Amino acid sequence: MNMRALIIPVLAMLAGCASAPKPAPAPVHISPETWHQVDQEILAASKTATAPARHYATQTMDSWMDSVYKRTESDFIPWFTGYWTQQWLTMKVSWYKVSRSKGEPSAAQRLDDYLQEQYHERVLDPVSEEIDPEAVTAQATAYYIQLLGQQLPPIAQRYNIPDEQFAAHLNAIPAISLSPPPTSAASLYQLVKAEPLTKMPAYVALIDQIHKVATGPEAGRPDAGISSVAIHSSEKLEASLAPRGAASAVAAVVGRVAGLMISVGTIGIGAIAHQSQRAEMEEQMRNSLYSALNEKKRSLIDNPDFGVLAGVYYLADQIEGSLGDAPLMPSSLDDVKTDTPPPPPP
Repeated sequence: MNMRALIIPVLAMLAGCASAPKPAPAPVHISPETWHQVDQEILAASKTATAPARHYATQTMDSWMDSVYKRTESDFIPWFTGYWTQQWLTMKVSWYKVSRSKGEPSAAQRLDDYLQEQYHERVLDPVSEEIDPEAVTAQATAYYIQLLGQQLPPIAQRYNIPDEQFAAHLNAIPAISLSPPPTSAASLYQLVKAEPLTKMPAYVALIDQIHKVATGPEAGRPDAGISSVAIHSSEKLEASLAPRGAASAVAAVVGRVAGLMISVGTIGIGAIAHQSQRAEMEEQMRNSLYSALNEKKRSLIDNPDFGVLAGVYYLADQIEGSLGDAPLMPSSLDDVKTDTPPPPPP
């Protein structure tokens, strides 16, 4: 028999076997009870990741508040209670009264707007160059995502779940579900796998939404205490104008500022009288400002809609809500320390 005739069919058969696609491995059967345990551990991981993120945000906002206090004491209070500033404010209140038309803001409201601008320029804007609450929001959210992502692979390993099946399970857990477009939604798997996170449309949309609420009227202002200062100051300044009338007061104050129609001795007498009242003015301002700032600090940390932890709370609510409220089992995932957490990713 021709050996060549035998070899050719054998080679053809071997080649066919080599080129035939291998069948995909059958999925490993994971019982519903096991998936339930997995979900419990994901719940625990989310709660574990929340604590260090909150610790970081609280510490950072404590530093922000310290800086706000220092600049308020070193810049704004001395400026506001100064003799010439009070003369200038007297002129402004006088002009507000003279030029006001029906339906326009009152003198107190216009003074409030002016003092708000000054407080931002002298205190809040310089502090934000060092610690920006908007940046803290993004950093705390990214920190939570980082810590949560680090805890998920060991869960699959503990229950011997193949990567593909675990990824499919995480893909079924919604993490971000904002309004259209579809890019404003993301699963837990997409969230923890995004690199870089700042390029993920759903994450960017979430941070933008929090920013819009934080700068909206419902969030109030970090310098809300200025309003009470403005009202009190306006009332006091208007009372001082009553005996001579607003129009004559404008002319008088303009004359003082210009150095006309006023003697050096008169300036000295007015400055001495003002100095005797300055300590009381400073104390009144501290009481108004610091009470409002302390209240605003609590909102900036804990408010679920616009606080610096709003992103963390949103993601945790989405993930934990989709997994139900099953009692958490004791977990070995609590090895992330909450006393001195590492810095969040940039």
